[in-house]
Formats: sequence, structure tokens, C-alpha cells
Amino acid sequence: MLATEVTEGEFKGWRTWPEEPFEHESAGPFYLNEDEKGPVAAFRAQRKHMNAGGVMHGGCLMTFADFSLFAIAHNGLEGVYGVTVAFNSEFLDGAVEGEYMEARGEVLRQGRSITFVRGIITADGRPVLNFSGTIKYRKPKS
Repeated sequence: MLATEVTEGEFKGWRTWPEEPFEHESAGPFYLNEDEKGPVAAFRAQRKHMNAGGVMHGGCLMTFADFSLFAIAHNGLEGVYGVTVAFNSEFLDGAVEGEYMEARGEVLRQGRSITFVRGIITADGRPVLNFSGTIKYRKPKS
């Protein structure tokens, strides 16, 4: 899947996957980039991401973590369609509106048809979610 460069706003110069309607329009938008530390995914916490208790909804964190699996493994997945076949996470803390959400991690192993990834999401640098997952390569449905 090819990422599209963002041309304005806080994440100008980053990339995103606008053809992913749930992650881009409903839950996100989420963004990906690469810097001297490696792949990074990010977004800014908004009111729509919060639960009634005033912290980020766990489903939003897990959705961002799923997006981040692909962002972290992006270089090895260029031109390949993949699906998440396993996902694990642990909540460490709550994020609040306005915080800068960032995910970093690493590819643990990449094979011919499967990739294993792990990472951590931070809110303004504070760890909020630890995650790992497995991506399986598939042929897109026609």
C-alpha cells in the first residue's frame, strides 16, 4: 500500500494512507514518517478520541497500535497488502486531549509471508500502551 504525503497542517511532510477510511477518517487521521531513530507513527489526541472519563478510549489506542504495526514495518511491506492476524497490548497510562501521540518499535522478524512487530505508544513522551502484532501478507481481493 502506497502512502500519500501530507501537504499541510501539523504533520506536513509526513505520510498517511487515505484509502484506509476507518483509520484515516473515523479513528484518525494517523500519520507515519521516518527519522534518525527509525519509523514513527503519530497523531494529536482530540476530543473524539476520549472516553467519558476524559482519557483516550482504549479502542482508539489499540486502533492506533494496529496502524503502527504497518507504519513500523512499512519499508518491508511496500507494494504488499497485509492483514493483522495477531495483536497483543497492555495499557500503561491514560492519554488526554491535546497530547502528542507517538508510536515507535521494531520488526522482530520478517519472512516471506509474515512479519512480527512490537512497539510502544507514548503521550507527550509518557508510555501509555505496549503492543505487539503479526502481519500476514495477502493478495488484495479483486
